[in-house]
Amino acid sequence: MKKYVILVAGGNGTRMNSVVPKQFLLLNGKPVLYYAMNTFLQQFPDCKIILVLPEEHIAAGQEIIDAFFDYSRIDIVTGGRTRFHSVQNGLAMVQDENSVIFVHDAVRPLVSGALLQRCLDAVLEFGSAIPVVDCKDSLRRLVDDGNEAVDRSLIKLVQTPQAFHGKILLPAFKIDYKDKFTDEANVVEAFGLKVMLVEGDAANIKITQPADLIFAAAMLQTAE
Repeated sequence: MKKYVILVAGGNGTRMNSVVPKQFLLLNGKPVLYYAMNTFLQQFPDCKIILVLPEEHIAAGQEIIDAFFDYSRIDIVTGGRTRFHSVQNGLAMVQDENSVIFVHDAVRPLVSGALLQRCLDAVLEFGSAIPVVDCKDSLRRLVDDGNEAVDRSLIKLVQTPQAFHGKILLPAFKIDYKDKFTDEANVVEAFGLKVMLVEGDAANIKITQPADLIFAAAMLQTAE
């Protein structure tokens, strides 16, 4: 079955205190977005990557592809106003609904081949795969008269890639946009379908702050 990867790289460097968007920051000598792209291409030799970038950064993305990858396996599209619209633009490039579609944050460079395989297996069996990890912190919820404890065993932290059969994700993204659509699972649920949770990976962090780069660099060095 054909595999597509919508690699969303629309972030900026605000929380990183950098003028360089975080997907282009160097991590052990290579741009952050290189790593997830390389893992997908190594794990799935038959996959097609659709890299979604802000229009002003498309040239930089093309330079990375030219430097490290076979350009015939990667397309670039322009992002949209929100994540929903960016993914929607990427899905417009999918040519076969009888496929598995992964949507991944380009700034999660430590995604593993094992996690990708778990997601693929779940999609083939259930139609969807949302990787999650346990919440280790205590939680409190704001209520009208103050706050109250939340049972953390009932809470899961969501990661990417979120993966779906094309016959689920493609029609789901034709519905009207809502502000609550923070990820693909929200969209599919709004379309009227349930999603399947799979075991995520604690190392699969999202680069949002300078300390995350230090952690990711150490993890990559350990893996070498």
